Amino acid sequence: MSAKPELLSKVLRSLFGKRLKSLAVSRGELTIEVAAADYFEIARILREHTGLNFEQLIDLSGVDYSTYANKPWQGKRFASVLHLLSVTHNWRLRLRTFAEDDDFPVIDSVCELWPAANWYEREAFDLYGILYDGHTDLRRILTDYGFVGHPLRKDFPVSGHVEMRYDAEAKRVIYQPVTVEPRENTPRIVREASYGDVGHA
Repeated sequence: MSAKPELLSKVLRSLFGKRLKSLAVSRGELTIEVAAADYFEIARILREHTGLNFEQLIDLSGVDYSTYANKPWQGKRFASVLHLLSVTHNWRLRLRTFAEDDDFPVIDSVCELWPAANWYEREAFDLYGILYDGHTDLRRILTDYGFVGHPLRKDFPVSGHVEMRYDAEAKRVIYQPVTVEPRENTPRIVREASYGDVGHA
């Protein structure tokens, strides 16, 4: 572990102790996981503590872990992951928390701490169905207002639930159930008989 993540790890362990569910270094960057109940308060400390100063939110994303690494996942399904930067200390940090209820995932909003989280949280709500408690304008941002479901959930059908088309008689766009039959595409590889032969002229 390089000096920066090692030093940051010590600071985080001393500040948060047992409230850190995990602390790991991957690709030279630190990831910490905290309980949903501690998420907002730890995020606030990360931003305001003079020894940390994570004043910039780089990204926030939702994650569906239901089939993580193409295997069944044993833990909670939906997570929210923050990517933070301390310009003051030149530190980067990932902060992850899992929603307690897979059927109704709710996580505290961090818009109060980093206003840039606004549209990121709307995107995670739209695509994963994660509700951000305290967000002042949580509505869809990428899909249509009448869209059914959350398209980045791993159990969402590739073809969707409805399709839209222009109806010439009604003179408007209409929605109807999907008419495409689900199918599995298997790529077909065609090679010449002598493909890869070094001595072939």
